[in-house]
Amino acid sequence: MLKKISPFRHRRSRPAIKPARLFCIATFVAISVANLPAIAGDITDAPSTPISTAENNSPATASLARGSAFRKLQDISGRASELAMHAFGLLGIRYRMGGNTPENGLDCSGLVRYVFKQAWGTELPRTADELSRVGETVQAHELQPGDLVFYNTLRKGFSHVGIYLGDNKFIHSPSAGGQVRIESMDISYWRTRFNGARRIVDPVQN
Repeated sequence: MLKKISPFRHRRSRPAIKPARLFCIATFVAISVANLPAIAGDITDAPSTPISTAENNSPATASLARGSAFRKLQDISGRASELAMHAFGLLGIRYRMGGNTPENGLDCSGLVRYVFKQAWGTELPRTADELSRVGETVQAHELQPGDLVFYNTLRKGFSHVGIYLGDNKFIHSPSAGGQVRIESMDISYWRTRFNGARRIVDPVQN
């Protein structure tokens, strides 16, 4: 007589996402992005839900943005793509002030630190303000995937940070009640609060 085994007695841990599968996820996100509706950390008043406008939601604008996002993804260099892939894998992780891991939640600088640590093994400072003094300054028209973009969301410079993905899109952990998401830098809220950008040098290329 066969012994019945409860499906809840032996739970296997979830296998790690393979690079090929993660790339597929990232590709899907890049195509769909246009339709996406400090304690030792960072506090921000960034909106916890995505900001949308009638212009951004028009079919013509969405179609152009999807095609552009896909082309940008194809152009990402190998090492920079590692940053994008790891960042894409964190979409939907809840915001938590001072959060350092996906399991416990991430704030804006916690997201940046986690992505760079996982992708490149690089240890970065803890807060957005400290991150603004690392690497080299990059002009807005010179932005490349993997660059850090900074915003003034607390009437204080460099109080919020995200990772640039290309096509004027960035990924970030917004604020309490929000989740890691992708947004357009062209939206008025972010455009008027942009503080500048920095590029972290890939240690392998050093």
